[in-house]
Parts: sequence; structure tokens; C-alpha cells
Amino acid sequence: MLGDSLSAEYGLRRGSGWVELLSRRLAARRPPWQVVNASISGETTAGGASRIDELLARHRPAIVVIELGGNDALRGLDLSATEANLAAMARAARGSGARVLLLGMQVPPNYGRPYADAFAGLFRQVAEREQAALLPFFLDGVADRPELFQPDRIHPNEKAQQRLLDNVWPTLRPLLG
Repeated sequence: MLGDSLSAEYGLRRGSGWVELLSRRLAARRPPWQVVNASISGETTAGGASRIDELLARHRPAIVVIELGGNDALRGLDLSATEANLAAMARAARGSGARVLLLGMQVPPNYGRPYADAFAGLFRQVAEREQAALLPFFLDGVADRPELFQPDRIHPNEKAQQRLLDNVWPTLRPLLG
């Protein structure tokens, strides 16, 4: 799992985030799966791209889930760089033999329709080009519910974590074989 604060349990009790819930679900499967959460709060796609080769060599994953891009948008970074970084991570993961799942993000409408559409579309474009599975919007069913956010209105709270896992699971399950 290569992500940002949404996957690194920012502001949550340790062990209560969606990645930990996924880890418990996968540990109960036969054969069991081990989840490595390499998420870092504040991570951008550039940061993920700079770390992926070492992570792939160290952990030799069968599946790589990439939940990055939100911080790029919040910082107004160039979308072509975000797209290139996501593609590089997907390509590196596939090159190591891993299957890839991209968790797409969207930005609020105050960024303007052209930017928001381009940002959402880049996940689809990377997934198609790099033969990755895609969840179009990771925060579906959460983003429009204020009660599912911490006071900062950026990070989902503990009540939202099961919903996030439920969003990911239908796209991840076929990759498990």
C-alpha cells in the first residue's frame, strides 16, 4: 500500500484505518495475505515515485495499491507531472511482477471544472495505459458526508474507514486470485 495520510491513519487511533481493516480481512483468507502499509502523511506522487523501487525490492509484493495524487492537487502541482509519476509507479510495480490498483481521487469544485476533470481523468488514463485496475473515486460515499470527516474536513474519521475499505474491496478482490 503506497499512499498518503488517507491510508497512513492520520488523526486516527493506530490500527483503526482502512488499510489495517484490509490487513485483518486478508489475514483471515486462505492462503493469508500480508499487507505492508508504506503510506506517509503528506506524500505526493513524486515522493511515491522516488520510493517505489526500494519498496518493491524490499517487499516483493504481488499487488501494489497506489493511493496518491490528492496532495499534488492540494498543492496545485502540475497535472502532467502527477500523471507521469503515477505512470512510473504503476510501470515499476508491473515490471516487478506485481498487479496494480490505482485509487482515483477528485478535487472539490472550487478548483474549477477544467482542473477537476483533468485531475479525475488522469487516473483513468494511467490505468488504461499501464494496465492497472482502477477505483475511480476512493472517497465515494464519504466525500459528501461531513460527519465522516475529522474537524479539518480533509481526513476521513474512524467512522469512514469501513466505507473506504468497502470502496476498495470490489476492485481489489479480483486481483487476489
